[in-house]
Amino acid sequence: MLMRPLATALAFFAASCSLAAEPAWLALFDGKTLDGWTVRGGAAKYEVVDGTIVGTTVDGSPNTFLCREPYGDFELEFDVLCDMKLNSGVQIRSHVYEKDTPQASNPKRIRKKGEVYGYQCEIDRAEDGVSGNFWDEGRGTKWFDDFAKKPEAAKAFQNGEWNHYRIVAQGDHIRSWVNGVPCADFQDATDASGFIGLQVHGIKPGTGPYQVRWKNIRIRELAAGDKVE
Repeated sequence: MLMRPLATALAFFAASCSLAAEPAWLALFDGKTLDGWTVRGGAAKYEVVDGTIVGTTVDGSPNTFLCREPYGDFELEFDVLCDMKLNSGVQIRSHVYEKDTPQASNPKRIRKKGEVYGYQCEIDRAEDGVSGNFWDEGRGTKWFDDFAKKPEAAKAFQNGEWNHYRIVAQGDHIRSWVNGVPCADFQDATDASGFIGLQVHGIKPGTGPYQVRWKNIRIRELAAGDKVE
């Protein structure tokens, strides 16, 4: 039988090892600056206001993205508040076209050099029932999951409130949660890594300006075999 001090020490050591093995979280936004972020794709305005990133539409601008780092396998969390007349999204494992390129799903449409493409986790008003699903931004014309079969996911987003998003990408398996509700869950091997981007969507001429806000943006990179529920 172990002496009590030894048993306590071993338990503490085991707990410490478990904690050490847990991937560390990294804040992607310091609440004060946009250091480390790069604007791509358009001319929307990004600024820091009261500890949040605020994206504001600009008349005539195409979709714009505030981007950083390439990431492969990871868990990402953030909170978002979006004007109801504006939809938005967060890109993961995304890229930019290096030259004018025919769109994969419609070769007659030319995507301009510098446009962003890749997986986009949707941020949209509750009535549309697609928040948390993934759109093939700038490349395809498809959703990666079918929310018609997921009524709880379709109702997870709350208008006019801060909504909490969680995204897990591991290999070809991508999942999302909105306000704790499981949403997208699909497999696709098109992109194994790429940057993260906060979208300000383009708007019709003469409308806006509209805004979308983000805060509490953090990520932890995952290793092969990490289990994330």
